[in-house]
Amino acid sequence: MPEDPIYSEKLWPAWWLWTAAVIIGASFSTIFFPIDVFWGVLAMIVGIALCVFALIITTPRVEVTETHLRAGRARIERKHLGRIVGHTGDAARNQLGPGFDARSYQCVRGWIGSVLTAEITDPKDPTPYWLVSTRQPEALASALAGAAESGRTASPGTL
Repeated sequence: MPEDPIYSEKLWPAWWLWTAAVIIGASFSTIFFPIDVFWGVLAMIVGIALCVFALIITTPRVEVTETHLRAGRARIERKHLGRIVGHTGDAARNQLGPGFDARSYQCVRGWIGSVLTAEITDPKDPTPYWLVSTRQPEALASALAGAAESGRTASPGTL
């Protein structure tokens, strides 16, 4: 039986990606409009639907339950999580740039400005930490670490 989530967030694309999907989908019709208006309109509808569908099915979910953290397709038991830190602003940019460790697991979306790092304490796991995009780093940290450690944000150069 699936566990009820303590925290759940879909990392929906930004508005400009939805707009781009509609434009790209509609551009498929330019091939068919010279043949016939019906086929052009049909190609436009199908193209838009396919692009929007692609955005929907590739949107990851970040979810915390009593026993697990799930980010996209990956899942880890919470007992293997160490230090949890939410990053915003310059600290988030540092985690995504100079402070980035290529061995980490990433569920990152470029249109979301804040991230959370969750240290991995499992000695069998070579991944040092998870780097997860979130629009609500304090709420996600609170769900993972408990009220005593919630709301922390990091300065540049820290995990």
